[in-house]
Amino acid sequence: MNRDIVCIGAGYIGGPTMAVIAQKNPSRKVYVVDINPDRIAAWNSDNLPIYEPGLDEVVREVRGRNLFFTTDIEGCIRKCDIIFVGVNTPTKMFGRGAGRASDLQFWEATARNIAKCAESDKIVIEKSTLPVRTAAAMGAILNTHEHLRFTVLSNPEFLAEGTAIRDLQAPDRVLIGGPDDAAGRQAVGELVDIYAGEGDAWVPRERILTTNVWSAELTKLAANAMLAQRVSSVNALSQLCEATGADIAEVARVMGADTRIGSKFLKAGPGFGGSCFKKDVLNLVYLCESFGLADAAAYWNQVIAMNDSQQRRIVERLFAALFNTIANKKIAIFGFAFKADTGDTRETPSGAVVRMLHEEHAHLAITDPKALPNARKDLADMADGGECSASTDKSRPMRTGTVDFTEDPYEAAKDADAVLVMTDWKLYPALDWAKVYALMRKPALVFDTRNCLDTAALRAIGFKTLNIGK
Repeated sequence: MNRDIVCIGAGYIGGPTMAVIAQKNPSRKVYVVDINPDRIAAWNSDNLPIYEPGLDEVVREVRGRNLFFTTDIEGCIRKCDIIFVGVNTPTKMFGRGAGRASDLQFWEATARNIAKCAESDKIVIEKSTLPVRTAAAMGAILNTHEHLRFTVLSNPEFLAEGTAIRDLQAPDRVLIGGPDDAAGRQAVGELVDIYAGEGDAWVPRERILTTNVWSAELTKLAANAMLAQRVSSVNALSQLCEATGADIAEVARVMGADTRIGSKFLKAGPGFGGSCFKKDVLNLVYLCESFGLADAAAYWNQVIAMNDSQQRRIVERLFAALFNTIANKKIAIFGFAFKADTGDTRETPSGAVVRMLHEEHAHLAITDPKALPNARKDLADMADGGECSASTDKSRPMRTGTVDFTEDPYEAAKDADAVLVMTDWKLYPALDWAKVYALMRKPALVFDTRNCLDTAALRAIGFKTLNIGK
């Protein structure tokens, strides 16, 4: 008999991941629980709290059938035998390890709640990104129970925002780490069965990789650190290309043809963002420091430093192109999400760039098809009185001091001195750029930090242009 599942935490793990697990395992009941009633209400509405291509369709298919969103955390812990833990583990901003280590207070509170509420043996699965050997601490908390047995597995999530549903439905690998004892092997086998799916096969068995728990925990950090390192490396090369007349697109194309390197994550841009890369690299830095590995810590810390440098360099180049003054000039920011096809603005390069431009007294008009609600929250402190004003007319910008928000890119570009493309949404190359040019002050500048526009066509219209690595 297939056992029921609960995921504690209704964020990016609890929502999309559990929706696909429910879709692929129709005979199991899958619950997603959270202490935030507004978040649960959003998951039960037609306006989901996360934008992800394909997510609405999957949730509509399974919600109310075998997927349920609820605030009844204790009840679901009692009735479900398999518990995924997907609570937030943000970077710790206080005390020891501040700015680098993971803040595990929410994770520990969850472990203690499981131990308090459970009435039968449980398989507890780490889905959050956690420091290596965290499973030992979780096991120590859970197995203080006198009569119950808890088996702790590590099953880190490797989905990418913007392609999460595709990544979940056809993953290139699933990683499961478990203890090498009878209970551990049985628990791993049950989790393998979940990912194998029912009826039509979900994940082929050869793509389900099993390791010990510590390797699984470290692999998540290592994978994100390696990807972040590639982004910083190609951006460092892009700066050299700008100085020498080389073209980073050509350099990356030739490097990517080398099978030892491959072509992925070799696109220059404003740097990485999102909830994982910076947090996980900083966590790796802290782990290296904790074990006395100073050179390794310095190496990984430079990945973050290079990312920050790329964003400062965007502002410096824009400053020079606008005759060494940005004060009282209008800059249209095309894209605030950290990448296309998501509304997520956590650690977005746009946020850092906007704040630097704001310090130069620029007038900013921010447009994005999905991220404006988060942008308003992120930048609320830059508004007059620290509050964002409201507007019922979405075609008009919302004035907040020196920052406006509008869904209409043409409105954002009106009277602007420069357009700064920060997110490569597909709608931006499709805009009527002659119309954009007519709306802007002259000389009109387009700085395409994603290299997603036709530079030659822009110049033919009359724009001055800047690119990354060209």
